[in-house]
Amino acid sequence: MNSLLYIVAVILIIGWALGVFMYSATGLIHVLLVIAVISLILGLIRRPTTI
Repeated sequence: MNSLLYIVAVILIIGWALGVFMYSATGLIHVLLVIAVISLILGLIRRPTTI
C-alpha cells in the first residue's frame, strides 16, 4: 500500500510540474500538488518503523 501512495504522489507531482509549465489550468494544478503532498505525508506516517 505504501508503494502505491508513492507512485500516486510521483504521478501527481509530475502532472503538477507539467501543468505549471503549460499554464493551462492553474487551479487544478495546485490541487494536484496538495494531493501529492498529502499522499507523501500519509506514506511517511503509515510507514512501519522497526527498531
